[in-house]
Order: sequence, then structure tokens, then C-alpha cells
Amino acid sequence: MLEPTSSAGAATSRKALAINLDRSAYGAFAEIGAGQEVVRHFFKAGGASGTVAKSISAYDMRVSDAIYGHPQRYVSRQRLEQMLDHEYGLLVDRLKAERGPVTRFFAFADTVATTPHDGKGQGHSWIGIRFQDQPQSEPSEVILHLRLWDKDADRQQDALGAVGVNLIHAALNTRDSVDNFLTALIDEVGAGRVEVEFAHFSGPAFGAFDNRAAALRLVRLGLTDAVLFGPEGDPQVPSEYFYKRSVLVARGTFRPVSIVNEDMLACALRALPDGGKDVIPLFEMCIGSDPHPESELIDRIRLVGAMQHPLLVTRHRGWYRLPAYFRLHTTGSITLVAGMNNLVDLFNPEHYTHLEGGVLESCGRLFKDGVRVMVYPMRGDQLRRLILDPVACKVCFPESYSIAEDSVITASDIQMRPSVAGLFQHLLNNGFLVPITGADPQAMACQPRTLAERIRKNEGGWEKEVPPSVAVAIRSLKLWAR
Repeated sequence: MLEPTSSAGAATSRKALAINLDRSAYGAFAEIGAGQEVVRHFFKAGGASGTVAKSISAYDMRVSDAIYGHPQRYVSRQRLEQMLDHEYGLLVDRLKAERGPVTRFFAFADTVATTPHDGKGQGHSWIGIRFQDQPQSEPSEVILHLRLWDKDADRQQDALGAVGVNLIHAALNTRDSVDNFLTALIDEVGAGRVEVEFAHFSGPAFGAFDNRAAALRLVRLGLTDAVLFGPEGDPQVPSEYFYKRSVLVARGTFRPVSIVNEDMLACALRALPDGGKDVIPLFEMCIGSDPHPESELIDRIRLVGAMQHPLLVTRHRGWYRLPAYFRLHTTGSITLVAGMNNLVDLFNPEHYTHLEGGVLESCGRLFKDGVRVMVYPMRGDQLRRLILDPVACKVCFPESYSIAEDSVITASDIQMRPSVAGLFQHLLNNGFLVPITGADPQAMACQPRTLAERIRKNEGGWEKEVPPSVAVAIRSLKLWAR
């Protein structure tokens, strides 16, 4: 994340004043949970009568329910949409006859949980705007989920007020590009104080915006560390999707998703208690150093969606960062699935030069709170090719390693360099690394790293290395065939 910046100030005031002086924009403000943190900027800036038709804070749950209906959770997308529905509909019904031909109506709403006085709990907010980009046009909408990283409620309220003004100003004035819109949201606040972990755009004002691309840009721009795509390939909110659930996570690049990725999850699920009945299996893809454009990343998201699996897209190169991320969203168990090649990443000291304790510290962070890594086996011929990689040989495997090509090597069989052998054996003996057995021979024979290139060259046989639904999607979308 970016470093925290100072309190919201001059830029926020200028934006609020600019909106107040824009006589075409007129709206209602509804804020629950932190105070009237957004609308107060418009009152303080001067000329608020040109912008504010109504301001409301319904703090008592019974009063709030009487106005908006009863939600399952009060700080939720459901409650935010109830607020926007009610306030926008009421505003337009009351004023369209008088002001409709010359006014861009909008309704702004937020529902917030700041950190309580005891310091326990993480501040977060659902925040959104429904607005007309032109008088009498159909409404468009932006819905955001924010994490508030300041330690105390006052600072969180300050940050929320600035982001709210930024959102309204961007919706009315900054729709030329997704990047400009998203970066404008944290103007004068910074991603160190506010994390935008979900953004959804809809309506005629955002015809050129793609919500999947916008989610990826949140990661690329550093506004969040990870975004989640559901089984249908649509962006989801991690805190709601993972709430109190256990997770099983398999990392990959998915160019494209292959039968070995599928078998890794299937084998790991079978090894879990009750066959992983109450566990969410998902894939994770790190794009921190991925050079490919968003268009290809979206293609990969589509292909994972064809398998009906969720996909977490992160900028966490280090495995040790993943458990801390999931602990923000769930109290359930966390199990990761790795291939033999991932052991190179796990034990490579070059990845941990920023940590004082290097590899040992990264393992301490990775394996705390009962986290386990299940290790998928590898065929002997593939392991021999892996050992030829200079980094793999330097980090993990002895140069004199002798392997039968037709053998199947599990984590309990593999030989490691003396420099990491003791740590590796400790992790095995204590159940932090768990060997996977019973892998599908056809899946182990797969060569996923060359799949995209073979598809591009139209080489035969690639269809057997991807799930049938993925093969159909690749052909219909003509992926990598250019």
C-alpha cells in the first residue's frame, strides 16, 4: 500500500465548492454509522444550497429500518442499495416536474463501521452514488467497498469524508478513463489510509467501463492488494464471500487454466476432513510482475470462470503474504496448494531481502495460525527439467540429484540442498508441508507453461491438457489465436 498522507484539506474543499457552484447538480445525502462526514464538506465550502436538497443520518436501527427496510447486515451492499433506491427515487419524484429539464439529480449514500473505542475491529464502509450524467437521462451508479486503515475513528471519519467528496466529483466530472476515476477516489487521502477493494460501475455514463478491467486496475494502481472474481467471473467483495469460511487456495498463472490446476484442487480437497465439504476451493493469480495486458488477464478470468471456480488476483509475490490477507476476511482454516516448482519460490532468499529474517521470517509468517501447504507431486522427467533451471538448482535441489524419469516424486521423497534440507524436514515433520498423493497421471503429464504458445501455433493435443469447458471457451473466444 501507499504511505499514509495528511488529513483531507484544501483539495477536498475545492472539489466541494466546485460542485456547489455547478447549478446543474442537485442531490440527497444519506449517511449512517460515522456521522455526516461527506455532506459537511459541502456545508463548510459555502453555497451548499446549490447542491444539497436533503441530508439525513438515521442512526437508530429501528428508524433506519422504517425508512429503508430491514437488511441482513447493516454495513452491507444490500443496505447501501436500499438507501440509494429510496433517496434517489424520492428526490426525482418530488423535483422532476420543477427541475428535471435542467438538473442532474444524484443520491449519495454511505453506511460505515469505524473502529470502536476499544480498538478491536477493522473500519470499513459501503459507499455509492446514483446520478444522472445529463438532465432527464437514465441514472448511472458507482458502488465501492472501502477498508479504513487509520487506527482511530476520527481519522477514519476524516478519510471517509474526503473519499465521499472525491466520489461525487469524479462521478460528475471524471469519467474519461477508469484509471483517472479510480485514482481520483483517494486524492488527498492515499491508499495507506483507504483501500478500495471493490468497485462496480453501471449505467450509460460508464458505457466504456468494464468492471473486470476496473477490478484489475485497482490492483495495478495499488489501491488494493487483491481483488476477487466469483465463479461466474464477476468481481466480489472478499469480506462477504469468505466470511467465516475455510479456504483452499491453489496458485498459478492460468495461461490457460489446465487439468493439472484442476487436479491440484481435487487432490487437496480429498485429503481434507470430510472431503473439504465446508471449504471454498479457489485459484490465486499474482499479477505483481505479470507483463501481459489487462485484456489477456480478463481472458484468463473468463477461463477460470468456465470451471466455476473463484479466482483471487493479487500483487502478493511472496506466499507468506496470503495468510495475512485471508485473516482479514475469515476465521476459518487456510490451506494452500503448491507444486514442486513453488518450493523454489518458497525457499528463494532473493524474494525476502526486505525481511530481516529472510526465509525463516517468511516461513514464520506463512505457517502461523495453523496454515498448511499441500505439495502436489511431480513426474521424474519434469523434475529433472526443473533441476536444470539455475535458480532451482541454487536454491533447492542438489546438482547430483539422480531421478528415474518414470517415477513420481512427492514432497516426502524429494531431496533438498543442505542449506534448506533441515528447514524443509522440520516443516514436513510438523505437518506444515503436506505431501499430496493420488494425483492423476494425465494431469501430471501436462505442460502448462507452454500451453499458450502451443495454442498460438495451433499445435495439436493441447485440448487434452485443459478441462473440456476451458477448451470450448478458448475456441469460442479465439484466445491466443492471434
